[in-house]
Amino acid sequence: MMILRFADPWFLGLLILIPLLGIWYFRARSGRGATIRFSHLRFLKEASTPSAVRARHVLFIMRLAVLALLITAFARPQSGIRGEDVITRGIDVVLAMDISSSMLAEDITPNRFDASRAVAADFIRGRTNDRIGMTVFAGQAYTQCPLTIDYGILLGFLDELYIGMIEDGTAIGMGLATAVNRLRNSEAKSKVIVLLTDGRNNRGEIDPLTAAQTAQAFDIRVYTIGAGSRGTAMYPVQDPFFGKRYVPMQVDIDEPTLKRIAEMTGGQYFRATDRESLAGVFREIDAMEKTKIEVRQYTRYAELFLWLVAAAVLLLTCEVVLANTRFRKIP
Repeated sequence: MMILRFADPWFLGLLILIPLLGIWYFRARSGRGATIRFSHLRFLKEASTPSAVRARHVLFIMRLAVLALLITAFARPQSGIRGEDVITRGIDVVLAMDISSSMLAEDITPNRFDASRAVAADFIRGRTNDRIGMTVFAGQAYTQCPLTIDYGILLGFLDELYIGMIEDGTAIGMGLATAVNRLRNSEAKSKVIVLLTDGRNNRGEIDPLTAAQTAQAFDIRVYTIGAGSRGTAMYPVQDPFFGKRYVPMQVDIDEPTLKRIAEMTGGQYFRATDRESLAGVFREIDAMEKTKIEVRQYTRYAELFLWLVAAAVLLLTCEVVLANTRFRKIP
């Protein structure tokens, strides 16, 4: 955005001299008279023409223009360009996803696993300026995608997940510890883990609370999500004789441990019993962990008075040349 200003605008008050000098000049010229005696009118006609006399006013107008340019130059006109610097304080986020076989239960449409992937994808697409990574766990845990700002690659890794890619079980402690390991060297202003599971820890060498203590030591905030309805849920199984059939499965989420993990690290525990509440949980986490953006506005000014001085000098030069050539007075 272009801005024009005067650094010393009080000099512009001197411009009042321009019309005053013009009035003085033309009144003085109109009151001036003279008589010259000629023996014949032929000599008067040859002396000058009325148009040449009128053209001499151009010299005075040029002097006024020079004066106006110099006064404006003294006011120091400046042109400025306004801009802004956007400073972002990014957040490093790791999604720790449970991919144990129990995630196939269909109490969350279409099942816990596919619903979790879908809302996680929406969460990723909604972030800006943040590095996001992903770890997965079942009987073991590993990093599916390191911290990145290339959300397209991350979404591709998320789409490649499937139940059975890791031996079965629920190693919540290992999943959390793996996520902490991805963040322990992070220099981000805020470090966050979103841990989603539908069960209780039954595998792995690291206890969930021990992993939470490690997260606490590295100032990592953990949001825990328990995915699953209350009571029983229908779980699909493959029968060698009847094909796919459903059996009821008791929902067994270790809420006390998940709540304790969140409490120890300054996060929050959420329970998602259906697709809508699961999406709402991710939206709430997204709102709480927004990247801070600072905007610093500035204006850069460039001096313009040299252009006006140059124009005044050029115009003055023209006036002097014309005064000594075309409009030179005869002594």
